[in-house]
Amino acid sequence: MLHLLPASIDIGSHSTLLLIADWDQVGGKARLMPKVQKVEVVRLGEDLHSTGTISPERIAELVSVLTTFRQTAHALGARIDRVVMTEAVRKAGNQAEVLEAVEKALWIKPEILAGEDEARLSWAAVAHWHGSEQLTIDVGGGSTELSQGRTFLSIPIGALRLKNEMGVIPGPEYKKWSKETFAGLELKPYAKMPVTLVGGTAVALGMLHLGLSKFDGSILEGLELSMEELDKVITRISDLSKELRTQLPGLENGRSEVIICGLFWIRSLLEKLKAERFRISTLGLRFGVLLTPEVLQELFPEPKAEAVKKRRGF
Repeated sequence: MLHLLPASIDIGSHSTLLLIADWDQVGGKARLMPKVQKVEVVRLGEDLHSTGTISPERIAELVSVLTTFRQTAHALGARIDRVVMTEAVRKAGNQAEVLEAVEKALWIKPEILAGEDEARLSWAAVAHWHGSEQLTIDVGGGSTELSQGRTFLSIPIGALRLKNEMGVIPGPEYKKWSKETFAGLELKPYAKMPVTLVGGTAVALGMLHLGLSKFDGSILEGLELSMEELDKVITRISDLSKELRTQLPGLENGRSEVIICGLFWIRSLLEKLKAERFRISTLGLRFGVLLTPEVLQELFPEPKAEAVKKRRGF
């Protein structure tokens, strides 16, 4: 019987990602391992701030990217099992139009994930590899998810949204904005925990710190940085001209325009959480959606009371 590799597509506010993976035995345990990963910047959320909808041009660009992803997956013997969409489509006034276009391009129904599910599955992807004692922070283009497993928080703030509101490099107004933003957030339950950053902004930070000319998950996975090292990266790229910034590794395809806002926001979050050091993971939502029900059950065991209720038929 032909073995089809599991694949997923994560359609975010800034980037669209394809993952083709497989289950390998690592240290005597089945682990979901990446085989092929592709990222394309579409910036679905670019126009939401001004129009409340995703423009026809963005939809057409997304369809072109997804068509290529489908052809790549099928050519490599993969089956696209999950297609998930996040903050941009959650907020879009023309949501139905986007869903229809995606289904036609991929021949599979996409799912719009709630922020809670996005946070939960991003954490599960990291916990599957590294264990459950940690807080994951996923800064996307349109939203940020914090999770420590069963407890999670989804914040409708991301790198692309900040860039649209404050420009490529935030000015003095950022301090006032962040103070007002944090006044409405309850972060105490997440403070003083080991932190793992996931998502495109985190991966770009790791590549900039190491000076990697191309993505290498084997080097980036689990990379540990300090707040001082984060500040050095922010200062270095903020001092560069727009033209030079676009030539840095990890900042191709438009990420140079949102990276500084994303790193400002990450620094603010880490300061509030009193985190002195943090890790970077290349895992994330696209991995989490491919985890089997059995793996998810291990990561999210039911409270004893709920398990008893189910056995008794309540």
